[in-house]
Amino acid sequence: MVSRFEVGDHVGWNSEAGQVSGRIVRVHTSDFDYQGHTHRASDDDPQYEIKSDKTDHVAAHKGGALRRLSD
Repeated sequence: MVSRFEVGDHVGWNSEAGQVSGRIVRVHTSDFDYQGHTHRASDDDPQYEIKSDKTDHVAAHKGGALRRLSD
C-alpha cells in the first residue's frame, strides 16, 4: 500500500540531481495540468506538489516516489 501524505509533511525523493527534500504544498486527487503536462491522479492514487527545501522549485510526484522525513 502506498503511503498517504498531507499538506505540510516533510518528504524526500530521488531526482536526476540526487536526493531532494521538501514540504508538500498541495494534494491532487483528480487529473491536473502541471508544467504543460497532464498528470493523472485519483482518490486512490493522489499526486503531491512539493516545494524544495533548497530552492523555490515545485515538483509533482506520486506517493510511491516519496518517503516521509523527520523534521
